[in-house]
Amino acid sequence: MYDVVIIGCGIVGAATAYELSKYRLKVLILEAENDVSMGATKANSAILHAGFDPEPGTLMAKLNVEGAVRAKELCQKLSVHYHQIGSLVAAFSKEELAVIQELYARGLKNGVSELQMVDKEELLEMEPGLSHRALGALYAPTAAVVNPWELCLALTETAVVNGVELSLNNKVKEISRRESGYQITAEKGIYQTKYVFNAAGVYSDAVHNMVAEPDFEIVPSRGEYYLLDKSEGSVVSHIIFQCPSNVGKGVLVSPTVHGNLIVGPNAEEVSKTELGSGMDTGNTVKGLRQVSELAKKTVPDLNLRQSIRNFSGIRANSTKKDFIIQEAAPGFIDLAGIKSPGLTSAPAIALYGIRLLEQSIGRTFQLKAQSTDTREKIVFQELTIEEKNKLIQKDSSYGRVICRCEMITEGEIRAAVHSAVVPASVDGIKRRCNAGMGRCQGGFCGPRVVEILADELGKSPLEILQDHTSSYVLTEATKGGLEHV
Repeated sequence: MYDVVIIGCGIVGAATAYELSKYRLKVLILEAENDVSMGATKANSAILHAGFDPEPGTLMAKLNVEGAVRAKELCQKLSVHYHQIGSLVAAFSKEELAVIQELYARGLKNGVSELQMVDKEELLEMEPGLSHRALGALYAPTAAVVNPWELCLALTETAVVNGVELSLNNKVKEISRRESGYQITAEKGIYQTKYVFNAAGVYSDAVHNMVAEPDFEIVPSRGEYYLLDKSEGSVVSHIIFQCPSNVGKGVLVSPTVHGNLIVGPNAEEVSKTELGSGMDTGNTVKGLRQVSELAKKTVPDLNLRQSIRNFSGIRANSTKKDFIIQEAAPGFIDLAGIKSPGLTSAPAIALYGIRLLEQSIGRTFQLKAQSTDTREKIVFQELTIEEKNKLIQKDSSYGRVICRCEMITEGEIRAAVHSAVVPASVDGIKRRCNAGMGRCQGGFCGPRVVEILADELGKSPLEILQDHTSSYVLTEATKGGLEHV
């Protein structure tokens, strides 16, 4: 019998596991995919929003502002890449100036600090590459960029170190009420638990409906992106937003924590029935053209020919305007409809959901005498020369560069395989240490990563996956034999 089962291990499920791992509880995470952060968490704008956009009085407003503060603290504790570069919402007409003035007032009500209105002269001084048609902007210095899957992994790894169990490739099929809680039937077995957190992302409505009457529907929305080479990373120095509309916050142009430039997204409603096959998570000519045209309204000289990758992400939009954080049934907490600013809000959502459960059961959970709330991670390129030499003397594998674009060493890749949440694929390695994230997108280092992964896991290279289950990199031995892969 588990005390708590968390369904889903995106950023919300991971944050919830991290917080619960501090208590004297037996906790299990059930994740349908072969790794954590495989849904919206790994494919988004990677922005920690300041909190001026949500309607005052909503959960989104409250948890955005609280989450931004908490996320900054967590990134420092867990060695997660985080850059507080600030954001600008540019206005291109008198009507849009009125919109950003409203956002300014909204931000003040929400408790966002340091907000400023800047005129055209100040704006172009801050961002010379912006269109001279811009009339002014709302400046939020507290906005930041982050590595979203790294944060999700760090939270999950720390939770696992603290005793939380993680079961991957274990999709929930059925949930039934029991006198003592719930019985969950999943692909790998049947589990008994007192309490449940539903953090199933785009499938959170289906999970909710297993225990309660339908109350909301998730309506997935696809957003397409360009990721540009680091040669374009200094085109802007802040997160540049367009004025928000009823379909989202508009196409943004922003530096990333790794020095690239991200451009996007558009917004297109997609069919949930096709998501499992990946058919609605690809890119389209129409969608990318739309992103290009809209982005160049803000930054006219944007060089999209320097794109090193296009991708799309799925937002878990719902039929309700606010986050859905509620007790759907006794001891069953929905953490659903977590659209933007979900990444920012996740640390606060986790705490809010736990307090909601404690209120429901009429008691507070007992803290452990000891638990880990920090994580150390070696990033070779960020070490001093002295630190690098010392590390290489201790372990020579840190002296062999495998990913030349990102300068990732063999030592970092082998360490990633032995992290608390073991990667199942080449892309799993990419998410843990950035190997393959550069200009060639794994074209040179990919075969060596396959070789190292197979060696460390004790598998044949034929068993190594690119990403999702069944996405095998190799199908058969060629004339050179597998020893030459």
